[in-house]
Amino acid sequence: MNRALLIGIDHYDRFTSLDGCVNDVDALEPLLSRNDDSSPNFDCQKRTSVTGGVTRDALIGDLDALLAGGADVALLYFAGHGMGSGTDAALVTQDATSATLGIAFSEVLAKVAGSSVREVVLILDCCFSGAAGGIPQLASSAAALRDGVSILAASRDDQVAAETGSGHGLFSIFLCGALEGGAADVLGKVTVAGLYAYLDESFGAWAQRPAFKANVDHLHGLRSCTPAVPLTELRQICELFPDAGDLFPLDPSYEPDAEPRDAEHERVFSTLQRYRAAKLLQPVDADHMYFAAMESKACRLTPLGRHYWEVAKDGRL
Repeated sequence: MNRALLIGIDHYDRFTSLDGCVNDVDALEPLLSRNDDSSPNFDCQKRTSVTGGVTRDALIGDLDALLAGGADVALLYFAGHGMGSGTDAALVTQDATSATLGIAFSEVLAKVAGSSVREVVLILDCCFSGAAGGIPQLASSAAALRDGVSILAASRDDQVAAETGSGHGLFSIFLCGALEGGAADVLGKVTVAGLYAYLDESFGAWAQRPAFKANVDHLHGLRSCTPAVPLTELRQICELFPDAGDLFPLDPSYEPDAEPRDAEHERVFSTLQRYRAAKLLQPVDADHMYFAAMESKACRLTPLGRHYWEVAKDGRL
């Protein structure tokens, strides 16, 4: 049971309007609600400034429902104005005033601390969101998170989060790309750590910098994408390489366009080619697998390939 609450606020009663937050929620919802194979994933609830509005009281009620018992993973995505103090961030609701901005992130974390949901993922596409998770009571920016909590923020605590001319937040454009498969591992699993690794590479040194804070001992998959290597073939890695350091000898019979033809060798070579595409394998003394086969050379596992060899050997695939 996975729940997701997606908040997007473009229009404010007393603050400058934004352009891309509702669009970002609309783009994110199908990616979270279904995996790549169309199987159900998160049960998403959208709250936007064009579908009833997002007030402070309504957001508090929705957070309580999101964090109620009965779910394995709860995900909050917020796109809108954010205000930061260096030790805390405020999620600015549609009815915000200068005195009451909305809901302080420390209030959100207090609710998270009292929740029985094992894993909580908080994704913030708003200005100064890197301050989320600080301890304002101690005037400290050091994060103190309950077990199982991850925060992915669009910017540091002193930065704004940019919108683009296409009507989307820059952070959320990259976030959607990551969920579409850009951040997937060899097995097709997208985790919050994978999202951050992808997003970290998406922004330059002079741009807004995403922030990641977490206290987890298990990474739940946020979305399943098509694996780079089908699981049935990945499990064969220990059969093809009895030892992780072994060389697999090749010859022209493995290459489908060469003679003599060998159907079994061609099937194996197809699997090896998928390993190569997933960076699990590399040819020895050749630039391509084709030349390794035609010149009767060999291939071997990469460090990543040896990792999955160990995983397969332990029966964890």
